[in-house]
Parts: sequence; structure tokens; C-alpha cells
Amino acid sequence: MSVTDEVAGEAGTEAAAEVAGEATAEVAGEVAGEGLLVPVPDQDGAPFWEYAARGELRVQSCTDCGELRFPPRPCCPHCHSFADEWRLMTGRGTVWSYVVPHPPLLPAYAAQAPYNAVIVELADAPRIRLVGNVVASPDAALDSVDPARLRIGAKVQVAFTRLPDGTSVPRWLLERP
Repeated sequence: MSVTDEVAGEAGTEAAAEVAGEATAEVAGEVAGEGLLVPVPDQDGAPFWEYAARGELRVQSCTDCGELRFPPRPCCPHCHSFADEWRLMTGRGTVWSYVVPHPPLLPAYAAQAPYNAVIVELADAPRIRLVGNVVASPDAALDSVDPARLRIGAKVQVAFTRLPDGTSVPRWLLERP
């Protein structure tokens, strides 16, 4: 029996959600002011987030062999070079996969359920896939698009959302709303 099950049995589902949320937040890193998880950039991924703050979707590429790579890392997995640059992408892609998360969720996410979590394959880099959410507008809530409207292969365009802590994250808009 998990800690969540024990708390649920003793104090109800609200307390269980709080305990589960606290445990997940500790493992995942920082939490934004509204309780949403925020990225914790490392040295290799920091440029991705710096470009996102400028509203640019860029992907790391090897300057020796030209191969794109994501997630960012110090060494090219193709030619083993340490030389890299960040290429500007068009921001267009297709929904490669998606899910609709179900409880138990962190409290900030439970308040917006049902929402979607998508994997988007970039049009200019078909082997590069990013995770995010399809939303109605850049600053819309996670639940702003009915999950029933999503389809594998749906065309999307990146939009950047600034979280309460100042981090900009890529989200996705349907090209045909």
C-alpha cells in the first residue's frame, strides 16, 4: 500500500492528492507560483530555454556532421563531435502522440483536467519530438482545447507561454482550430 493510499484511507482524497503532489514536486524540481512544474535547465539545455524566452524554437545541431539532436547533450551521437550550434526551426509540426492524464494529478493540474499532453514531431526535423500541450492561445489554460478535438497527425504551430516564474515554455496551437 502506498503513502497515498494510506492517507486516502485516513483523511480523504484531498489529503492524498496533497501528499502525492508534494512528493512529485520534490522529485521533479522547482514548481511555478501556480503549482505547475517548470523546467530545470542543465548546462546542455540552457540555450534551448534562453531561445524560448525570445520566442524562438531552436534545436541543437552538430557543426561537424549537421545532424540535429534533442534532448540537448554535449556530444553528437552520430559522429561524436563536441561542436554544436542551435538551428532555428519553423515551429511547425504534427501531433505524433497524445494522452489525457487522469487523477491522481498534482493539484494545479487536477484543477485544469481534462487537458492534453502531446508529443509533437517537428516538420523541419522529423526525428525531433517535443512534449507539450495543445492550447487555444499562447496564454490559455491547459484545458482550453477539448481533448476530443485532438488527432494523431494534426498540424500544429509552436507558441510560447511565460510561466509565473518567468520561464517561457513551448505550447502548441492547432493550425485548423
